[in-house]
Amino acid sequence: MCALFGWLDYDGKVPYKVLKKITRHPANAAQERGTDASGISYVQDKNIVIYKKPKPAKKLKIDFPKNTRAAMGHTRLTTQGSAKLNYNNHPFYGKADKSFAFAHNGVIYNDVQLRMLHNLPETKIETDSYVAVQLIEAQKILNSGTLKNVAEEVFGSFVFTLLDEDNKLYIVKGSNPIHLIRLDRLGIYVYASTSSIVEKALKRCGLHNEEHTIIKVDEGEIITIDNRGKLTRNNFYPNIYSSLSAYSYLDDSCIYDDFYTDEKDLLLNICGCFGVDKEEVSLLFEYGYTAEDVEDLLIDTDSFNKAVNEIKYAETSGIFL
Repeated sequence: MCALFGWLDYDGKVPYKVLKKITRHPANAAQERGTDASGISYVQDKNIVIYKKPKPAKKLKIDFPKNTRAAMGHTRLTTQGSAKLNYNNHPFYGKADKSFAFAHNGVIYNDVQLRMLHNLPETKIETDSYVAVQLIEAQKILNSGTLKNVAEEVFGSFVFTLLDEDNKLYIVKGSNPIHLIRLDRLGIYVYASTSSIVEKALKRCGLHNEEHTIIKVDEGEIITIDNRGKLTRNNFYPNIYSSLSAYSYLDDSCIYDDFYTDEKDLLLNICGCFGVDKEEVSLLFEYGYTAEDVEDLLIDTDSFNKAVNEIKYAETSGIFL
């Protein structure tokens, strides 16, 4: 489990000290979803700057120039690729028709197959997320259309965020959560993986009483916000589950271990990516939870723990006996 956070100051009137707080406090709050690594990206003189370290957000010195108009951050819980090797951490740098930074919350299960299918260049980066960067680069352009192509090819759970050299922010929402608001008087968008991260951050910044608009982002949507604050929406068809037959065109050298025709088997085999044990997921299935129920719980840690604890309490109390 990881977390995303960031902001886009489209009016340019938020004081620098406040912008630093709007970055620091969400980063610290997001740390509860990942302490293995953290990082931010921003634009300076049309250049993408990425600063990341294999350490928790509270130990990362987050800074940026006074003229910064947007920042995009990530806190990481390692699922694939050692966090100690900093090139495995988010955000990642990419280059299409323009340079961009990319961050991902979730897990992509078919990264190996996609690299083979599209003959993507070899890379030392081990993180599954990086295949999305390579797929964008292979199309040689960054826009909602190429992001739609990527979102419909990857198999897994995700929210992608991207920041390009023009201070344009993209949010691509799969099944993982994202909470986006606009502080109307201040002229700034603020987002994070959960509403609680945003609420905690606003309170710490003294902005909790500031009027704001919640921008709903549905699964299958691509949100684009330009540097003037104009928001546009596009759609893609989410591809949450897949089967071996969908990859029948790949040759025998492909490894299919990451693919499961049964949704329950899939969830049992990827639940570790969300920081939970197979035994806990099995317990939910044993007491009547469906694959869809468990999928929803996996992206909501509090609800997952509550459901498991209720079953364990009932068992020890003899209610189910």
